Amino acid sequence: MAKRKSVEIELSERFTRFTRFPSADELAAFRASMEGIGSREAVERFAPKLLGSGESARAVLGRIRRALQKAARDRGHPEIVDLFDSTKTRPGTRRAATIASAIEALRTSQARAPFLGDAVAEWLSPRTSETLKGAGLKTLAAVAMRMARRRQWWADIDGLGPAGARRVEMFFGDHPELAERTDEAMPVSVASGVVPWESLSLPQALDGSTGQFRAPIAGCTLTARNDYEAVSAWIDRQESNATKRAYTKEAERLILWAVVERGKPMSSLAAEDSTAYRAFLRQPTPRARWVGPPRSRASSEWRPFAGALSANSIKYTVTVLGAMYRWLTEQGYVRSNPFAGMKVRGASTSAPLDAQRVFAQGEWSLIRVIADGLEWSYGWSKEAAHRLRFLLDFCYCTGLRASEFTTAVLGNIEVKPSGETWLHLIGKGSKAGKVAVPPLGRAALDQYLLQRGLPVSPSKWDPSTPLLGRLDDEGSGLTANRLWGIMRRFFETAATVLEAQNPALVVKLRRASPHWMRHTHATHALERGADLTTVRDNLRHASIATTSTYLHSDDTKRDRELSTAFAARTKG
Repeated sequence: MAKRKSVEIELSERFTRFTRFPSADELAAFRASMEGIGSREAVERFAPKLLGSGESARAVLGRIRRALQKAARDRGHPEIVDLFDSTKTRPGTRRAATIASAIEALRTSQARAPFLGDAVAEWLSPRTSETLKGAGLKTLAAVAMRMARRRQWWADIDGLGPAGARRVEMFFGDHPELAERTDEAMPVSVASGVVPWESLSLPQALDGSTGQFRAPIAGCTLTARNDYEAVSAWIDRQESNATKRAYTKEAERLILWAVVERGKPMSSLAAEDSTAYRAFLRQPTPRARWVGPPRSRASSEWRPFAGALSANSIKYTVTVLGAMYRWLTEQGYVRSNPFAGMKVRGASTSAPLDAQRVFAQGEWSLIRVIADGLEWSYGWSKEAAHRLRFLLDFCYCTGLRASEFTTAVLGNIEVKPSGETWLHLIGKGSKAGKVAVPPLGRAALDQYLLQRGLPVSPSKWDPSTPLLGRLDDEGSGLTANRLWGIMRRFFETAATVLEAQNPALVVKLRRASPHWMRHTHATHALERGADLTTVRDNLRHASIATTSTYLHSDDTKRDRELSTAFAARTKG
């Protein structure tokens, strides 16, 4: 007695039979059925060989229908998928003509290759894609990652089962390039679980849904089902995009470390785990898994760390994570805060400004001389050089943050009858404020406006014009990241010029960021006699103690005065 085929093998054979585009006989049988001919008669007349396996004519036509639906998705025609849906179409001459046109369009179109970023609904059946989306697997990339991580990847997905999983696996088998792209994108990450926040897809045992220190669900004010959703709720409460990015980075690192190195979800971390994490931050190991140069988050070379953290950086991390756990405790999501009361050895209690993050007045003069010759000596375009000089002078004399500068428009500038010029803005923490624009800044603005072909008179300004414009579109402003890139290019140009004559300044230039302009502004203003409260108000510091960090002692002056007071003994 012949052995009965397993359900899996039988399903595989049936499914693969129609992964190709239907033949002419199969299409003729299908069109006949849509014209009103009975299923049995249509198949027997046009494709009798399909009945040889003992299957019903209705089953044969159903498989042809599904093959056409798959072809419509594969070839970029999702709008005609429903034409082949038996629940939405009825046989008839008009419907048959429409379907015949759709089939012809499919026959002559090229199949579109799937991409990892495509939604599962674009390629998989509605029932399967809804099931996968319910499990948080919304894209082909998410499914591919899960399949790569777990042998029985479908086991805890409600409503999928072995048969449904097999269909998904066969789809990926039909498109092996997806697996190759997954391997290329995350050769280390898939194996180690170290992937960016937006790509996290954890099994139930590690997602925190049953975390050891989860508080009773009845008393929780969050709808979050797992750690990722709970932390996302905390991050979403922050209004500043910069704060969201900073908090996401800290949460991302902790969750990855907990899962990969400790084998437990974030909501199962104990006080001993937080102590181990503090030690890990001082020296992230294994280095190949955790440390790498800055890369795109989509790159296979992306890593959570650029190197070991300083004591002050670790203190910041502990502070952020402590605040996160405190909020989660207050919402009734977890019962305790493993970072409560943690100290960091070597971290300063206050954060004095590093004098190396400021350009001395002589250094600034040298930098500004190089900026004056950008288009003549260093290959910059005239427009780019004008913009760079405006950027330097305006930032230097106002102390603006990069995000404030890139969002400012001409309508934010107020020129009073007395001649005072002010820039109104929304600063850090969404606080409204204003900044004095000294003559250096106003002169730089006028020159920059003339170069852009814009009026200098405030009465003729378009209020929506960005203060700092793009070279290719005067109506568009720059992003903070683009501003950083422009400054980075200039600092590197200046460093190259000064390589031989001023190595110390070269080191600073290659470390510098746009925020150094703010530090330099405050330092030079105080050195030239500006009152501490004046500088505080222009920088919009909440506390004068923060502004006081710019009061650098003059080491040369101190050494000279003490040398005079305690001169060496003279003989005789």
